[in-house]
Amino acid sequence: MKLEPGMSALVTGGGSGIGKALCIALAHKGLSVTVVDFSEEHGEQAASLVQKRRNQIHGDSKVPSAIFIKCDVTDADALPAAFGKHVNLYGGLDVCINCAGFVNKSLVYDDTSNGTKTWRRAVNVNLVAVIDGTRIATQIMRAQKKPGAIINIGSVAGLFPMHYEPIYSGTKGGVIMFTRSLAPLKRHGIRVNVICPEFVQTNMGEQVNRVLVDALGGFLKMEDVINGAFELIEDESKAGACLWISKRRGMVYWPTSEEEKKYLVYATKSKMTLIKNRFPSIQTPEFFEKITVHTLSHNFRNATRIDRVRLRLPMEPHSALIKIIYAGVNASDVNFTSGRYFSGNAKEASAHLPFDAGFEAVGIVASVGDAVRHIKVGTAVALMTFGSYAEFTVVPAKHLLLVPRPDPEVVAMLTSGLTASISLEKSGQMTSGQVVLVTAAAGGTGQFAVQLAKLAGNKVIATCGGGNKAALLASLGVDRVINYQHEKIKDVLKKEFPRGADIVYESVGAEMFDLCLNALAVRGRLIVIGMISQYQGKDGWMPRNYYGLCEKILGKSQTVAGFFLIQYADLWQKHLDKLFDLHASGTLKVSLDPKKFVGVASVADAVEHLHSGRSVGKVVVCMDPAYSQTLAKL
Repeated sequence: MKLEPGMSALVTGGGSGIGKALCIALAHKGLSVTVVDFSEEHGEQAASLVQKRRNQIHGDSKVPSAIFIKCDVTDADALPAAFGKHVNLYGGLDVCINCAGFVNKSLVYDDTSNGTKTWRRAVNVNLVAVIDGTRIATQIMRAQKKPGAIINIGSVAGLFPMHYEPIYSGTKGGVIMFTRSLAPLKRHGIRVNVICPEFVQTNMGEQVNRVLVDALGGFLKMEDVINGAFELIEDESKAGACLWISKRRGMVYWPTSEEEKKYLVYATKSKMTLIKNRFPSIQTPEFFEKITVHTLSHNFRNATRIDRVRLRLPMEPHSALIKIIYAGVNASDVNFTSGRYFSGNAKEASAHLPFDAGFEAVGIVASVGDAVRHIKVGTAVALMTFGSYAEFTVVPAKHLLLVPRPDPEVVAMLTSGLTASISLEKSGQMTSGQVVLVTAAAGGTGQFAVQLAKLAGNKVIATCGGGNKAALLASLGVDRVINYQHEKIKDVLKKEFPRGADIVYESVGAEMFDLCLNALAVRGRLIVIGMISQYQGKDGWMPRNYYGLCEKILGKSQTVAGFFLIQYADLWQKHLDKLFDLHASGTLKVSLDPKKFVGVASVADAVEHLHSGRSVGKVVVCMDPAYSQTLAKL
């Protein structure tokens, strides 16, 4: 979460020490700050310094840029009242830092009193008040439905036992485990983290045995603590994190991944679930843009519009919020906008309006629902659900596919790659030593079909229109490329392949379908994966009559098999993994159309480019160029 002027923060224990330093540092960033402290003298002095720093850098504001509230954080009525005063003045709460602390100067086992002013006081200030402050802050942040950050101040004494102060050590250990247990609040846009510095030269720090301080390398600089706190506030990937700051090792997140492996159990069957989060932090927006179909039409541009919608939090228990990086363009986008995927009845299709457009995308998980266990925030995923032409989308987490990186090559492997892989195996029953004909072979799915057929040991014929497309197919190892701009497909097939093709992978339709059916060998299998030539006629998709089809396939024991990817969802992850492995080994190439489309507003242009016949390879839209520039290629 980027700290900006106009935001506000509340800091308990803000009158002195670490709390005071953090208040001033927040004011330097332009935040309005409420200083909460038990000491009126220290609190008012700190608020005055904060106001002065804020106004020096960012100018005077209409409301006070800093206020002091005298409060005993252990008072169950006073603490909520302090938060309430802050919200009433500043209109919300962006950052909360629970910093109030108390050191018990006597050993608990030597205390003969009831501990009201000693060890019980330490427990109430150091732990109970932190729990209560976190509780109040999260309720405010969830109600305002805006991102928020909470930092709890722990201590190295909570990571390792402090024998001369077991109460302090125990309470700080409690703060650490309490905070780490709140990582799931990230799905509400709220991140709670804990910072555990070694000793800083404050009034409280001076009470620590100097021998121990020297053994640890001396006092930390206050600047180190401030930098650590800001890292936790600003890094969106950090939720439930514990940052240990020491003179000897610098900043270390605890426990380390090696320590976690000793006791954490991951409930997953997928080998990709534990992929390290290497992606940029995600700023969850209040609004985002998406493509919505508002009227039924085969003309994508006329059927759609760009809507700016509010992001709704919290998430549903089984859902995930995905930051879309790349979305794939498909020929069937125009069938979807015309309502053909809902019903053959126009009236029934109209009842679904408006609906979201786009079939496939890759991105990063920004938030997950309470019931989601197999996928973490920051994970790279692919999705093939309606609504991918958007900056963000919410989908059932069970539909997400785990991928190594959210790259454009991965988009090509989704609808296009999976259609080729699964249909050739299931509908085509492809083996080796066969003749395979692929139409529109230089497109998004054709490129996969020709390569998979070659890898299986088959002779491949490919049709295309244009020199660039023919060159691409030749580079992919196609045995015979037929460029219909220079030669007739029918003549080539009749002369060079008189026995016919054993498998035809067909996506053009109309006259091309007739030609392919006539070129099908005895016991051949023709796979229909689309009919792009029929999608954008003057009156939309007009079905064709194929007279004599039954008689023709009966006479040669042929099969015409339709293939619709959505009906093979149980095979998606398996085949996606296979495509990844082939690509990673350099065996499978992925061709992307060189024309760049950036942002939601470019989607209609991308769809029209695909249907123009000029595209070569997979057409993709980059929804967020800022993210795409940081991601290396597969």
